[in-house]
Amino acid sequence: MTSVSITPKGPFSLAASLRFLEDFTPASYDHAADGVLRLAFPADDGVHVIGCAVRQKETAGPTPAAVTADITVHHGDTTLTAGSGTDHHRAARAQLARILSLDVDGTGFPALADADPVVAGLQADWPGLRPVCFHSPYEAAVWAVIGNRIRMSQAAAIKARLARDHGQAVQVAGEELHAFPAPGVLRRLDRVEGLSDTKLERLRALSEAALDGGLDAATLRDQPVESALTELQGLPGIGPFSAGLVLIRGAGHPDVFPAVEPRLHRAMATQYGLDAATAGDPARLARLATAWRPYRSWVALLLRARAQDSASRGAGDRSARPRAPSPNLPEQTPVASVDPAVSWATR
Repeated sequence: MTSVSITPKGPFSLAASLRFLEDFTPASYDHAADGVLRLAFPADDGVHVIGCAVRQKETAGPTPAAVTADITVHHGDTTLTAGSGTDHHRAARAQLARILSLDVDGTGFPALADADPVVAGLQADWPGLRPVCFHSPYEAAVWAVIGNRIRMSQAAAIKARLARDHGQAVQVAGEELHAFPAPGVLRRLDRVEGLSDTKLERLRALSEAALDGGLDAATLRDQPVESALTELQGLPGIGPFSAGLVLIRGAGHPDVFPAVEPRLHRAMATQYGLDAATAGDPARLARLATAWRPYRSWVALLLRARAQDSASRGAGDRSARPRAPSPNLPEQTPVASVDPAVSWATR
């Protein structure tokens, strides 16, 4: 086990991330009473498996405390020591930082509130909340395919069963977790309960793409946004919605405005008091969102959170604490099976 420390640049609250994950259907996360975030996931290299126990002390001042993590890196039944697996531990730290959006310098994020009262209100309601990402673009793409045209709860059950039956078991801070199957494991499966042959074929193709470098987070983020989205849409089962999900919530891109997400656009119209013509014009909304640069993904997340909180309260939830945003919607999910407050990128 290796202990690492990550100093957030700008506001960050692990407690907010934990509350976020509690309502994040793809994660199936149960908030531990000890405030420790326990994670197990395939490494970006598609070979190793990582276990992390993440902690952050609460502070009263504006400067967030460092985030600390105990990391284990596994290769099959072997747990790599810091001496034998230093590069792998360094890569694991970087992947964890991306998952929690701690690889982004957020020192400029509070300044957006100075010129935008809507953003100011969002930041006040969800202090320290940054996007909590999928463990990798690979896992985000797989989730999009699994969840296509079925209910979120069904998709989450299938994803959890895949981890339990085919993922590696890892001990993290006294608890056993199952990582999602690595690409090399998933591509060998010939049957998965609850998945059609077409979906399984697409999952195998996504596994191959991940192993070939086609779902590399750094590569996706280094490209122009439109180029990355176009490239992702060339993958089986990945349409415009899912491509945005993979780039924003899989690769952790902090500055993308989702141009094909009507529910976000309606949330913008509500919060900014826009007329119908503007609200229905993604290009005009995208121009408005340029004021959020370089944190367009972050502000979009908080807007969805506000919309979901309003919907929950309208349905009778009078909780004093704002709820975390709702789960991501996959491609082509039937309207009849979806809570109207939920969209693919809401979480």
